Amino acid sequence: MFVIIGYILALGCVFGGFMIAGGNMGVILAALPVEMLIIGGGAFGAFVVNNQPKVLKATLKAIPTALKSSKYTKARYMELLALLYDLLQKARKEGLMAIEQDVENPEQSAIFQKYPTIAADHHVVEFITDYLRMMVSGNLNAHEIESLMDSEIETHHHEAHAPVAALTRVAGGLPAFGIVAAVLGVIKTMGSVGQPPAVLGAMIGSALVGTFLGIFLAYAIAEPLAGVIDQKMEEGSKELQCVKTTLLASMQGYAPATAIEFGRKVLNSTERPTFTELEGHVKGKK
Repeated sequence: MFVIIGYILALGCVFGGFMIAGGNMGVILAALPVEMLIIGGGAFGAFVVNNQPKVLKATLKAIPTALKSSKYTKARYMELLALLYDLLQKARKEGLMAIEQDVENPEQSAIFQKYPTIAADHHVVEFITDYLRMMVSGNLNAHEIESLMDSEIETHHHEAHAPVAALTRVAGGLPAFGIVAAVLGVIKTMGSVGQPPAVLGAMIGSALVGTFLGIFLAYAIAEPLAGVIDQKMEEGSKELQCVKTTLLASMQGYAPATAIEFGRKVLNSTERPTFTELEGHVKGKK
């Protein structure tokens, strides 16, 4: 929502200021289709050439999510920590083998189904169940599991950063494509030097629209979009860090209530529930 508001603000201020200063929007609108074809088409072609198919798919998938509000809210984190508390509490009271069925079939687990927001996120559920499965097997110690968690989180971070890098490269190339469009416009103008000054002026104005569009699309559209995706990627990694810290605290012998407190402290202060809020939520879910 805020992304859309930001784009509206950018468009409104730039073009509104241009019109207030006496600029003729007709020149821009007349040149827009051709200039967008040259700049947008060239940038998209370079984007396709510059990235592997998996990165192209990930980027196209990430763009719509960037336009939505962040799913990483305080309510989501409270559900996550309450889920971990229930799993660890059951394992503490009944033994690790008691959660084996919850781990193997989370879609049929009564514990997971109490928390539909988390249960619907396949990646988070897989991360939780994979490491609980290792804890149940008892073949790995806390240090070994921590090393595996760090490797997986690093891989997740690297994969999630690919769309950010791709869009950043597009943003870097857009001004150059704007110059290309402007140069082509100048070439066209130079081929019409016999035209009246008013006609030549309009042609030069149309050519300069290309430079303007390249810069505007780069710094008002593409680069901010990459920044939003990057921030959401960091939030996704933070969620996995929360799970990691909670499970490792449990492996080190801390009670479930203390383990989720370890996990709570990892969260950003803007979304982190207070101790009282989390305690009330966990008790309410019993």
